Amino acid sequence: MGRLFVTEFMTLDGVAQSPGGPDEDREGGFPYGGWQAPLEEPEAGGVLLEETGSMDALLLGRKTYEIFAEYWPHAPEEIPFTGLFRRIPKYVASRTLSEPLGWDGTQLVTGDLIQSVAELKDRHDHIHMFGSLDFLQSLLEHGLVDRLYLWQYPVVLGTGKRVFEEGAVPTVLRVVESRTHPRGLTHLVCEPAGPPTFREADAEYR
Repeated sequence: MGRLFVTEFMTLDGVAQSPGGPDEDREGGFPYGGWQAPLEEPEAGGVLLEETGSMDALLLGRKTYEIFAEYWPHAPEEIPFTGLFRRIPKYVASRTLSEPLGWDGTQLVTGDLIQSVAELKDRHDHIHMFGSLDFLQSLLEHGLVDRLYLWQYPVVLGTGKRVFEEGAVPTVLRVVESRTHPRGLTHLVCEPAGPPTFREADAEYR
């Protein structure tokens, strides 16, 4: 079976809404779109490309797919992801779309989305997903995410959609790798490791 890898760009308080631009996602009146770019680190792009360069399929929720489909088919050729996204099959999970909006190589995933994602993992080795926060909650709940690449930027916004929303399934995340960049960007590579356990704190720490 293949694996599903998820990349999220998030603030210290977990907000991952609209990192790429002011009008990327204004749902809920979100006023802080485009918060990521002023805090970017020069070497982050190379790390991201290294982590995702072996993907053989791209899976997105509807809202993130619409953002990607508007930009990437026309993106400059010198951007490494342009060619990669052009080559690989793309899947959009949606209960409302009737067709995948004209991005060549895209298939619509409908019906039982959880079962469909499980079938995609049987078909591909390295599926990658970006953003897609609403869809992510269901994937986490059903144990379909194999690895999380969490890019946490040193900023607090106080409002917006979060990577781990209220009601998220309690899960221990095993940190496979961590790195802090010079301006404070923290990069965590995590894998779900089962439910948490609980006990009394040691007296010496009280």
